[in-house]
Amino acid sequence: MLLALFLMLQVPAPCNPAGNVQFVCGQEAPEDLVALPGSEWVFASDFGGNGGIRLINTRDLTTTMAYPAPTAKDKLDAKTYDSCPGPPDAAEKGKFRTHGLALRAGRNSSHTLYAVHHGGRESVEIFEVDARSKPPALTWIGCAVAPELIGLNSVVPLPEGSFAATNFLVRSGDASSRTKMMAGEKNGEIWEWHTGKGWKIIPGSEAAGANGLEVSKDGKWLYVAAWGSQSFFRLSRGQTPVKREDIPLGFRVDNIRWAADGSILAVGQGGAAPGTQTTNIVKINPNTLKVQEIIRQPNSDVFGAGTVAIEVGKELWVGSFRGDRIARFPATQAK
Repeated sequence: MLLALFLMLQVPAPCNPAGNVQFVCGQEAPEDLVALPGSEWVFASDFGGNGGIRLINTRDLTTTMAYPAPTAKDKLDAKTYDSCPGPPDAAEKGKFRTHGLALRAGRNSSHTLYAVHHGGRESVEIFEVDARSKPPALTWIGCAVAPELIGLNSVVPLPEGSFAATNFLVRSGDASSRTKMMAGEKNGEIWEWHTGKGWKIIPGSEAAGANGLEVSKDGKWLYVAAWGSQSFFRLSRGQTPVKREDIPLGFRVDNIRWAADGSILAVGQGGAAPGTQTTNIVKINPNTLKVQEIIRQPNSDVFGAGTVAIEVGKELWVGSFRGDRIARFPATQAK
């Protein structure tokens, strides 16, 4: 009797559509998503379970583990990632929890994937993506271990070959630090990493729960989601004095992504009391900071707590920090 009950509990929830929303199931808290340019592939982070980086075929909706995987290799680029102590060991790979993802498009179907990793080391792990392989293959090439106590969240490549990441919440902090952050108290900032120089704080980037991060093509502007203060800001980079503009969004904005029309898709969690919680998606004009709400979806037992949205064909794919699925909203549902 107990065995039968146990087996029943292990049966995954049906992957049936919920109204006009469809799903890609078989995930483990797909907190962030990034599309491989010019292909039918999407990378998903794995914020739960044993972690990893998953690869989804957008045509047949099948999912494979891209890293760690038998086809994945480790080959340290010690010149670029000069401070990296080496590839993840067996224990690290066994629970390779991933958070924010970002992609630097390259030439000849060779790209660079960045993944925020939580585990034995708090780090940004870097991979070479061979898109000629079917499915695309990952080779781990380096890492940047975060400064002591820093709690990384999102990462974005910078034009000059370096990258930046957000410090969301100090690791090993007491419960009050999260409470203060959720009340809007600034507790973190954005850090840049450069070969030979390591990490440094970006001036003027202090925020309450610095979360999603994007950068302009010329590298002169950063766009930041402040989860704790339910706001968004644009920050100059490399300018003196620093220029910054903040706007309220009214929900806990999580990850942000460029849309094909040049706007920024910002996704997060709205509401607080049970029964009022929602997944919110807005478009932000990066020049005027005008905000347009496109989706406000009530949480359900099937899907909730949206964290990221990317455009995949005629759909918006939305990830979450919990659950076993990615939601697929028809783009026509956007207001």
